[in-house]
Amino acid sequence: MNGNAASAPGFAASSGLAGGFERLLDLVASITRGDWIAIAIAAVLFFWALGAYNRLVALRRAVAEAWAPAADVLRRRHEAVRALLAALQQPLTAEQSALDALQQALAAGEAATEALSARPLLRECAAAWMAAEATFNAAAARVTALAGAAVNDDGEVTDWSAALAALGEAQGRLPFVRQFFNDAAGSYDEALALFPTSLAARVFGFGPAGRV
Repeated sequence: MNGNAASAPGFAASSGLAGGFERLLDLVASITRGDWIAIAIAAVLFFWALGAYNRLVALRRAVAEAWAPAADVLRRRHEAVRALLAALQQPLTAEQSALDALQQALAAGEAATEALSARPLLRECAAAWMAAEATFNAAAARVTALAGAAVNDDGEVTDWSAALAALGEAQGRLPFVRQFFNDAAGSYDEALALFPTSLAARVFGFGPAGRV
């Protein structure tokens, strides 16, 4: 009696499994050739979209990583400018307006760099950085010219010569790291423009990158 009772759940489970398998076979048998074609097309589209998405993600990550060297050069440039401004406060008291203009341009440049570092693919951030960079370059050119004239008049090594050298070094490296970033952004944008990857870009919300 107990043996029969113990075997009842196992028999019920086997019957349920067999019934489920039979229903699966019936479902497969009911699928038409057209249905199989549709399933195959859907599978191809799914894996293509997944591959396109992963490629765009990788290219977008490469753009973000390409901005890191530029951000490092800019950080060192800004440090050099702060040191230069501190050293020139007394020698260039008559040119305070030029120093103030560079101080303001420095603050704007640092803010624009921070914003672009947070969102390196946002075109608006790149455009804002470009505008801040133009203002900074104009202000820095004015102050470095004044500092250079002071050095020439003095004829001696000054407290700001090291800051000027560091600023010049950073300015000299900046075009190369900017080009590195722009090349990565260009590769990303080229992938966005290619059909049918462009369709996946629209679906997943990938937008074009900015340039610096």
